[in-house]
Order: sequence, then structure tokens, then C-alpha cells
Amino acid sequence: MGAKTIKFNTKTIHGGQQPDKAYGAVVPPIYQTSTYAQTTPGGHKGYEYSRSANPTRTALENSLASIENGEFGLAFGSGLAAIDAVIKLLEPGDEVISTNDLYGGTYRIFKKIFEKFGIVFHFVGMKSIDAIRDKINSNTKLIWVETPTNPMMNIIDIKAVAELTNTNKILLAVDNTFATPYLQTPLNLGADIVMHSATKYLGGHSDTVVGALVVKNKELADRLYFIQNASGAVCGPMDSFLVLRGIKTLHVRMQRHCENGKAVAEYLKGNPKVETVYWPGFNDHPNYDIAKEQMKDFGGMISFVPKGSNYEDAIKIVERLQIFTLAESLGGVESLAGHPASMTHASIPKNEREKSGVVDALIRLSVGIEDAEDLIADLEQAIG
Repeated sequence: MGAKTIKFNTKTIHGGQQPDKAYGAVVPPIYQTSTYAQTTPGGHKGYEYSRSANPTRTALENSLASIENGEFGLAFGSGLAAIDAVIKLLEPGDEVISTNDLYGGTYRIFKKIFEKFGIVFHFVGMKSIDAIRDKINSNTKLIWVETPTNPMMNIIDIKAVAELTNTNKILLAVDNTFATPYLQTPLNLGADIVMHSATKYLGGHSDTVVGALVVKNKELADRLYFIQNASGAVCGPMDSFLVLRGIKTLHVRMQRHCENGKAVAEYLKGNPKVETVYWPGFNDHPNYDIAKEQMKDFGGMISFVPKGSNYEDAIKIVERLQIFTLAESLGGVESLAGHPASMTHASIPKNEREKSGVVDALIRLSVGIEDAEDLIADLEQAIG
């Protein structure tokens, strides 16, 4: 049976993988080496230096391509290193249209690193396709999408954006970190590049930092491979091994993340001490119909604003949590809570944060795979 015909749950375990050629190891070995013996200059078995390629990283890159329905995978030292590689496809004077509600680190690298090299960034609300269309001009070379967005859980219509980019010959990159390929496959909807902070759900155990890109087009892949090798921001073999191991249980973990996410979101929505809950699975969520169409389920990421709360109140709530751990990141088996205004989105100026809804009282939850009843009880005691 060909790799393209097997279903997702099988791909997470077997996609792009084969037993190790040396001894038949079922699990790809950790090739903890920087260099490889050559019989003559240039005469090697496919590997010469581990910045350029490493067998363990190759196994991960093949797995990434398989689960995202792509042809070429690239693994990096972090999600931001992967983003860095994408923006290095551009030249001074090129323009990028990005969602205005996105991870603070992405905003920071756009504004603080690449803007000074002459790349222009426009941040717009992408719930409406017209807002994107209005910003397109002859210099637009890339549209950057997060969906669901971080931390407001907005849903962006990937297929509709892809129609715009195809018409105007613009690259479309989708950060698929929150959804994972278990819930949505942007390449199937017309995206050119899929990006992941594989640190999150793909790794799934909060024990490594890795980034990923997946594409279908060989010319685009070759350009990105060149940047990956030339810039050198690759992940090591141990990190590659850990994400490979995480991918093998992605489907079963995501099922529980979704189940628990639904239970927690419904509890919060019914809590009179909670003003607003942001989760794409509610019927009244903006673009709920799009979420239902392009996603298999609604995930385990939730944000909420306690009623009548300010910055200090939100801090007190997250400090009182006992099962939810107050920490950066998301997507691990353990539940995490964060305060975006002071943590993940602190690098975005306050006035810009608040334009997209990231108010001082907003709390973001990454719902893990514990018993949902325990998670709800923890929130109950923390909210008071």
C-alpha cells in the first residue's frame, strides 16, 4: 500500500519511515555525529556533515511531509528558525500581509529583525477576506496566516486566502501549530508552505524545541533547503528523535485534547464569573462554519476573560492554579495556563495587542490530556 493511500493514524506511525538500513531498527536511531567517513572526496553514503543532513533528522523530515500531505519536510532548531527561513525567501521592498492576531515571537521577528532590512509588514484582521484583498499590491510576495490564531482563536478561511494568492502569484504560508495536521491540512486547501512549532503538539511532551516547514513544490523546497543549510538553524538528532516519537501518538493525544478542550470551554462559558470565552467550537464563534469545514475538530486551545477583571486579577487567577501549570508554550500532555499580555505576547506593544483583543485580563489555556473533571475543578477554585 502506497504512503499516499494510507490514512492519517497510520501515517503518524509509518508515514515516510522504513526500518534502519544498517541493522533493521524499527525506531530510527539517534545518529549523534557531526560528520561521516568518506571513501574518497565526495564519496559518501548520502551524508557528509550533520548541518546539511543527518539520518535522524531526515527521518523526521520524511514523517513531517507525510502527515501534512506534502512532498518535502524541513526541520529546524525552533519554530522561529523555521519562520526566519521563510522570510529569507524575500528581498528588500517585498511586502508581507500577516494576520494581526498572531504569536508574539512571530510579530517580533517580523518587526524587530526583518523590517530593518526593507521588508514591509501589514497586520490585518483576516476574518474578512476583503481586509486582505485591500492590502495586496505588486510588491506583495507573502501572506502569513495563523488559524486558529494565537491567542484569540480566530478562524481564517485558508481556501479563500489561497484563491487570492494563486490569482496574484503570492506565496501563502500557514502556521498550523494550534491545529496540527490531525485537525487540518493547509496544503490540501491551497497553501504553499506549512509551518509548525514542533515544540508544541507534534513533540507533545514539553521536552524539546523544534520547528518545521512542509511544502509540495520542489523548486520552493530547494530554495528553503539552501537557506536551511546556509543559515544552519537545524535541530539536533536527539530533538529529531523526540519529535518523531511524539508524532507516533499525535492522533490519540489530539483526540483527548479535543475532548477535554470541549469540556473546559463549555464549563467556562457556563460560569457566571467568566465574561468571554474564545474557542472555535461554539456555534456563535465568528467563522464557526469555516472552522467546521476546514477542521476535523476544534482543538484544546482556549482563551477567556474573567468578568470584571484587570491585569492584576488575571495574574492572581493563574497563580492560584494547581493542575494547570503557569508556563510558556502549549501542546504538551500537561495542561498549561498563560497570561499573554505579560508572557507570550509581551513583545507586542499594548495598543497593538488590544486592537486584536489581547486585553490585560485575557488568560490562555492549553488543555492537556488529564481527567477533564480535575481540570474543571482546578479552574473553579482558581476563578473563585
